[in-house]
Amino acid sequence: MKLVTAEEQTHDRDLDITTETCPMTFVRTRLALDRMQPGQVLRLRLKGDEPRQNVPRTATEQGHSVLSATEAADGVLILLIRKKS
Repeated sequence: MKLVTAEEQTHDRDLDITTETCPMTFVRTRLALDRMQPGQVLRLRLKGDEPRQNVPRTATEQGHSVLSATEAADGVLILLIRKKS
């Protein structure tokens, strides 16, 4: 299975949590995912060590799929997360 980059993957919703701190980083992510339909993709921009570790792990633990993680030039990590079906 080939993972696609953030530029190749289409997404249904954008969320920028680069200014948020834990635990609000995942609270905002979870609220966004809760408002989406199963199978839709969230493009998430985040920054900082704690969110980089916790957000993908927690999303996976809740049954969602992290499709890709791309490092942007400005130090922002861009995640694509598919909502569980």
